[in-house]
Amino acid sequence: MTRPVPAATTALRVLRFLSSQPVPVSATRIAAAVDLPRSSTYHLLGAMADEGFVIHYPEDRTWGIGIAAWEVGHGFARQEPLARLARLPLARLVDQVGQSAHLVVLHGTDVLYVIEERAPGRPPLVTDVGVRLPAHLTASGRAILASLPAAQVRALFPDKAAFTSRTGAGPRTPSELRRLLTATRQRGHATEDGEVTPGFASIAAPITAGTIHAAVAVTWEARPDVGSTAVAGLAGPVSATAAEISRRLRH
Repeated sequence: MTRPVPAATTALRVLRFLSSQPVPVSATRIAAAVDLPRSSTYHLLGAMADEGFVIHYPEDRTWGIGIAAWEVGHGFARQEPLARLARLPLARLVDQVGQSAHLVVLHGTDVLYVIEERAPGRPPLVTDVGVRLPAHLTASGRAILASLPAAQVRALFPDKAAFTSRTGAGPRTPSELRRLLTATRQRGHATEDGEVTPGFASIAAPITAGTIHAAVAVTWEARPDVGSTAVAGLAGPVSATAAEISRRLRH
């Protein structure tokens, strides 16, 4: 007979609860969800934070999933349907357009990079596998957010405090984000230019298959003389790749 391990069981329950929340939550909510005294909850969260399984946001007094939890799950992600079915279409996209491409999934208010296909001879990017970036700044995140119900987007970005910036550009308020996502839906694809990394631009399209919140994106070195030309030439292949992955997932 297997003996229960209370601390381990509670830690797993904390991880399961946090993974179900769209945004980081307070220790009080965590304590109530796992039926644990607040003092014990703080001790447990501290130990889990030391190992990277949760992260504390002191300004907001909230706790969220840490990168170590994602890294553990990444062993499954390498074999689960999304990554397995998307890898070949993504590689074909890179061969077709000659630029680096990636696949992301939504993780709270961030996107997590699951697959990265580098084009030969292209410069290194910050979008390596396992990296998290703010969804409202990335083309891939915007593509996903534009496909979500408005109420879900409001829950993720309720006020100005939910917005961060890397280069000084990008939406800073819920109303600015709403306008950006409306334009994204009308175009059918999302873009960003210098909002993640100066000198680089991206274009992305959402993957639509059940409850999966993912997107395909291509990133290139942005130059004033090729900006609009690059977007026009990449929109079709990126959207077609996202549609192909969506079909593969549905069937």
